[in-house]
Amino acid sequence: MPITLVIADDQAMIRAGLRLVLETAPGIEVVGEAADGHQALTMARRLRPDVLLMDIAMPGLDGLSAARLLLNDPHPPKIIMLTTFNTDDNLHASLRTRVHGFVLKSSPPEQLLDAIRAAAAGDAVIDPAVTTRVIASFAARPEPDTPVELATLTRRELQVLRMVAHGMSNPEIARELGIGDATVKTHVARILHKLNLRDRIHAVVFAYEAGVVRPGGEGEPC
Repeated sequence: MPITLVIADDQAMIRAGLRLVLETAPGIEVVGEAADGHQALTMARRLRPDVLLMDIAMPGLDGLSAARLLLNDPHPPKIIMLTTFNTDDNLHASLRTRVHGFVLKSSPPEQLLDAIRAAAAGDAVIDPAVTTRVIASFAARPEPDTPVELATLTRRELQVLRMVAHGMSNPEIARELGIGDATVKTHVARILHKLNLRDRIHAVVFAYEAGVVRPGGEGEPC
């Protein structure tokens, strides 16, 4: 069965470009388009796609507000936010939502396709470039207090958390540490459970807020 997908963006040319990329990808079927948040809500509830690819900044009802409303439904789609993140105004609010991914509009097509497939499988994806924005946004903040939950992590789990915070995927972490993908998934699952986090997006935010990884090179994977 193909992954069904709705595209929501207020720019018709962006939608057309995305449709062109997605319709040529195996295993993905675009079932609808929306030009604003209200249309995205209506279309998602009517068509019930597996994934909703939604621009974060749209007139009327913006993508982030539409996502929050949709995620209150009993069986919402997996939502991936498309963004430019030219400013940090909505960065932290966006990252704290329950969406399944953030992808920059400037990202290569293969990265977008990977994010869609990962979201459809129940994983959460954050564009490495968005991770860079997170690093920059925490650069001027005062030194954070260390959360007590960090003491529950093993040395290996802390190492994996740092790598996740640097935007590394499970296969990349596995190669770096010389372990299997399944072992990495187990480490990530334990980290999320111990820290009471929903997914790896929130793990990235936690890592920077807690000072596990710091701008300027401290906290690099070891």
